[in-house]
Amino acid sequence: MYKISQLARQFGLSRSTLLYYDRIGLLIPSGRTESSYRLYSPSDRDRLAAICTFREAGLGIEDIRNILASESDDTVSVLRRRLHGIGEEIRSLQTKQRLLAGMLKIKGEGGPKSVVDKGMFVELLRAAGMDDNAMNQLHSEFERRAPEAHHQFLLSLGISEKEALLIRELSAGNGRQPNIQEV
Repeated sequence: MYKISQLARQFGLSRSTLLYYDRIGLLIPSGRTESSYRLYSPSDRDRLAAICTFREAGLGIEDIRNILASESDDTVSVLRRRLHGIGEEIRSLQTKQRLLAGMLKIKGEGGPKSVVDKGMFVELLRAAGMDDNAMNQLHSEFERRAPEAHHQFLLSLGISEKEALLIRELSAGNGRQPNIQEV
């Protein structure tokens, strides 16, 4: 059996974390001493190891509780959902990374704000085989996934603030679909 401080030390956790897990029913100690100190069994230790692994993977307390309480294959759906969420976070961060790198390059060179303007962007999309519907879908997805990056991207094309806001509004579904050529 492990005392609370021993178990906390093994996993690099604070004592208060284990007290919290006990309070919310996530990790209830198997026993108590005569003085009411918590005692954890080897199976409690294994459960804490699983909790720590799930936390490192970015799962929330409720997801962990569901996984540990589930005897079905719900674990797979929770993990897939988290994996998808991480993928979205990575894509968003990569977009921000590219935007910042572009901003730093522009500042460092002291050159023009954008080497690709609205006209060239539309021409590139057309050359890649995109029609108006595909371009509209691109803007809608961009707005849905990374609205601020979408806004900065539009501005980088030399589009005015007013035009960028209109394209974003249309992309968000607040009216008809956007058409970058009209704006």
